[in-house]
Amino acid sequence: MAGTGTIRAELTEAQKKEIIRKQHAGGSSHSSGKKKSASGKASGSSGKKKSSSVSSGGKHSSGTKKKKHAGSSSGHHGNTTTPSHPNATPRPSPDHQAASASAPMASPIPPSPNPAAPAAALPLPHGAEPSAPITIEKSGVEPDRGLEPVPVQEPSHEGFWSRVFGSHKTYTYLTSSVRSAIDRAPVKRGRWKYIVVHNSGTREGNARVFDIYHRRVRHMENGLAYHFVIGDGHGSGDGQIEIGPRWTRQINGGHVASDYLNDIALGICLVGDFNRDSPTKAQVAAMEELVAYLRNRVGRSQGRQAIVHAHKEINPRPTDCPGDRFPYGWLHAKFGNAH
Repeated sequence: MAGTGTIRAELTEAQKKEIIRKQHAGGSSHSSGKKKSASGKASGSSGKKKSSSVSSGGKHSSGTKKKKHAGSSSGHHGNTTTPSHPNATPRPSPDHQAASASAPMASPIPPSPNPAAPAAALPLPHGAEPSAPITIEKSGVEPDRGLEPVPVQEPSHEGFWSRVFGSHKTYTYLTSSVRSAIDRAPVKRGRWKYIVVHNSGTREGNARVFDIYHRRVRHMENGLAYHFVIGDGHGSGDGQIEIGPRWTRQINGGHVASDYLNDIALGICLVGDFNRDSPTKAQVAAMEELVAYLRNRVGRSQGRQAIVHAHKEINPRPTDCPGDRFPYGWLHAKFGNAH
C-alpha cells in the first residue's frame, strides 16, 4: 500500500512537472492568442466607429468631418499619412442620392448664336424694286431742324385762258385761299412722312359735322381727327377741300390706331361710304391736287417724298377703310406706292 502510494505520488509529481511545462508553453501561446483577439477587437471597434461616422455623416453635415476623420485615424492605427488619391470624389450619402434622384434633370442650354454674324437679307416681293428705307426713331427727342420753307409756286390762273395756253399751273379745286392757308402753317422740316387717305363711312358730311362728332362722341380733345376733308356734294361742295385745325396748328392727327403714326402722318378724309359708292370724279381730282401740293409743301424726309397710303394699308389694326370701291390702283400708280 505504501509502495503503491509512493509510485502514485512520484507519478503525480512527474505529472505535475509535465503539466507545469505544458501549462507554461500553452500559456504563452494562449496569451499571444488573447493579444491577437484583443487587437482584432480593437480593429473591429475602430471599424465600427468608422461605419458609425459614415452613417451619421448623411444627416448632420456639421459633425461629419470630425467623426469621419477620427474613424479614418483609428482605422489606420494612428497613421496620419495623406491618402494616395487626395482628389478622389467622396461617395455620396444615401440622403444625397435620394435628393439627386428626386431632383428634375436640367435641360441642356443651347449655344447662343454668334452676335457678330450678319443677318440674312429678306427677299423682296416679286416685281418689287429696292428703295431707300425711311429710318423712324421711336424713342428720344428728334433734333429741331427748323421749319420747312414755303416752296416757290408757279403763278396760277384759275380761268379759261390759262387752260388754253397752258403757260401756268392751274388748279380746279385747290383754291388760292386753301393754298395760302396750307403755306402759312409752320411745318417742321422732315416731320410729315406719310399721307393717309380715308373715307368717312357716311354718304354726307363736312369738316364741322365730323368735328362735333369727334369731340362729343369720340371724346377727342382736339376735335376733327383729320387734317383735311374733301366733300362729295352732300353737306359741302363736290370736291371742296376743307382744312382742319390740326393742320393750321401743326398737331398730330387722330385718324390712325397708332399714336406714333398719328404724329408723322397727315390724314385726308373723303366724304362717302366707298363700300357702297365710288368717290366722285371731283373728289378724285381734288385729292390728286391736294396730295401733290402737300408732298411739295412738307418737303422730303431722307431724300424721299411723303409716302401715300390708303388707311387699311398702314393701320396697325384691321380695317376696310376707305372701302372696296376706292380706286387703290389709281392711287398707287399716281403716287408711286404700288403693292
